[in-house]
Amino acid sequence: MKNSVLFLLIIFGFQYSNAQNNKDRELFPVFPDCKNLDGTATEACFYNRIQDFVYTNFKVPATVAENDFKGVVTALFEVDTAGVFRVLYVDALYPELIAETKRVFGQLPKVAPPTYNGTATYAKYTIKIAIPLVAPVPFSRQPAVTIQDSNLLIDRNKELTEFDSIISRKFENPQLKSQLNIPFPHSYYATFDAAMNQVGANNHTGSKPYTYTEVGKYYDLEKANQQIMKNKTGWWGRKFWNENLVAIQGEGYWLTINPIFDVRIGKSSPSDVSYTYQNTRGIQVQGAIGKELTFTTTIYESQGRFADYYNRYANSIKPSGGNPAIIPGIGIAKEFKTDGYDFPSADANLTYTPSRFFNLQLGYGRNFIGDGYRSLLESDGASPYPYFKINTTFWKVKYTNTYMWLKDVRNEVTTDRTYATKFSANHYLSWNVTKRLNLGFFESVVWSNSNDRGFDVNFVNPIIFYRSVEFSSSSKSGNALLGMTGKYKINNQMNVYGQFLLDEFSVGDITGGQQSWKNKYGYQLGAKYYDAFRVKNLLLQLEYNHVRPYVYQHSNILTNYGHNNQSLGHQWGGNFKELVAIARYHKGRWSADAKFTVGKRGLDFDTATDSLNYGGNPYKNYNDNRPYDTGVKVGQGNTTNVFIADLQTAYLINPTTNIKVFASLIYRNFDPLANNPLNFKETTTWFSLGIRADIFNMYYDF
Repeated sequence: MKNSVLFLLIIFGFQYSNAQNNKDRELFPVFPDCKNLDGTATEACFYNRIQDFVYTNFKVPATVAENDFKGVVTALFEVDTAGVFRVLYVDALYPELIAETKRVFGQLPKVAPPTYNGTATYAKYTIKIAIPLVAPVPFSRQPAVTIQDSNLLIDRNKELTEFDSIISRKFENPQLKSQLNIPFPHSYYATFDAAMNQVGANNHTGSKPYTYTEVGKYYDLEKANQQIMKNKTGWWGRKFWNENLVAIQGEGYWLTINPIFDVRIGKSSPSDVSYTYQNTRGIQVQGAIGKELTFTTTIYESQGRFADYYNRYANSIKPSGGNPAIIPGIGIAKEFKTDGYDFPSADANLTYTPSRFFNLQLGYGRNFIGDGYRSLLESDGASPYPYFKINTTFWKVKYTNTYMWLKDVRNEVTTDRTYATKFSANHYLSWNVTKRLNLGFFESVVWSNSNDRGFDVNFVNPIIFYRSVEFSSSSKSGNALLGMTGKYKINNQMNVYGQFLLDEFSVGDITGGQQSWKNKYGYQLGAKYYDAFRVKNLLLQLEYNHVRPYVYQHSNILTNYGHNNQSLGHQWGGNFKELVAIARYHKGRWSADAKFTVGKRGLDFDTATDSLNYGGNPYKNYNDNRPYDTGVKVGQGNTTNVFIADLQTAYLINPTTNIKVFASLIYRNFDPLANNPLNFKETTTWFSLGIRADIFNMYYDF
């Protein structure tokens, strides 16, 4: 009796297990004539009916047939809980093939829906349609391999379908909605600057570059692109005028690859050479894996020769080691032929956005703080550098921490042909006080790799305003600069902005009214007028910059505020005042910019009879050869009047990489008090035309 009960329990358990397994299986949709079949037969019947229906009803469009097209259409479709077919995506070269695929699937009859655990569910399937049409082959599935099989591998005499089952989607410009940084040319940012500066917006325009997500809240980048698209159907036409050269998009990822050009030729007068030129070739790769991780890298190879004044400046900041120059904003240049430069460069950025509050960036490039054309605090005029940036955004605040690895390439700090390394920690806190008023607070500490201490964690404190660290480590271990920004939106058409930079400010000396050299500060005042005089897309901007002598200099030979012999703040260094007037206009693919600069600079004489430091060069020690302790004024030394007019017009060829055909005219009048081999009275006219990918700022107004 006992054995009989045990036997019955085993039989019942086996049957119950089978019933549960049958119930747990995911079952295919069932066409009316596929009923009462087992699982494998139902699957085969389902696919056979789909294939037969498509083959019978699909009509190859005339355009496709006329072009003798041969290929494959891949359709991803769904059967819902009501048994209705719905096309999710079609991968096909011709729009007509996509439309025909959707039409055929729209005619499929309702079927018994797919089930899981005995409940109707949604299920996705893929089918490939050969063009020209090929009669379908009955579906069959290979029997499962069991442990008794002599060969445990899938039949090696047949090809696998894993590669072909990868689904590629139509590229829909996902970068325009991503966390990728938007390249930062001033002219490009001007196209959406008005949208970003509307009254009541809770954004932070002082920290650049922006991400596409930040701008997309206020300006429809995708719609703007669509409005200027050219009606091109051929592959060459679409790639030249509208699209990325290579664009891949799939489930949770995308990738683009594009060529980069800056090819220009020009004429400068006066000059010892017959023409100027630049020949830049490069490649740009951008992409994303998931929504959190984005990446971009751009590699350039360039040769060029510029106007004489620009060549002289590039030569004047040359590095140790024999290379002839540093191209401002690019990097170290080698000699090319007898009168040109070879200057490779690269930019890169890897961004991780784990939540809407945090954005982490590891990059090699440039950053910018402020709402103006210039920045006294952190400019993009120096060569690219490695950096790690943390953006924290919440409430009405955006807090940006940027840690930078910098180089000093002068002879006096180069050891064993190795350039000196220094570091900088910059903090910028932007606060929207009201819907019209924004205030920003800035701090930077620069320190050197003295005593082999490397990246000193004492300076990595993420909390703003920790100047006391400079003194706790020793008074000369770091150079601290403090700053403040402000912007007030008068209305949606006008705003005013400004900056204030404080570098070793002495309260006692300023209150004494003796204009002490210790009063190292600078300020900026500016205004913007959008859709000026009711002309849509016309931006007018007026900006005044005033920086006292010895700003950006320091007593330590390494810890000035500079990188690769260039200022990290204003490109002119210290000891100057400048007024900049800018007009920018765009309509469709056309754009025009006009910029006028009037300035007074206090340069050093740098002669045998006068080698004094008048406070304009950030790479001099403010304790060496300083002519005055009091009575220090802006423009002291070799007072130089500067006037620069920069006119440019351009036509946008392809918006994916901002490739433009352009023409530019620069007029420069440079009038110092005394001439020397580097700086002398000169009037330059420089005309250029060419084609370029406008993806970063190159400054020629020195």
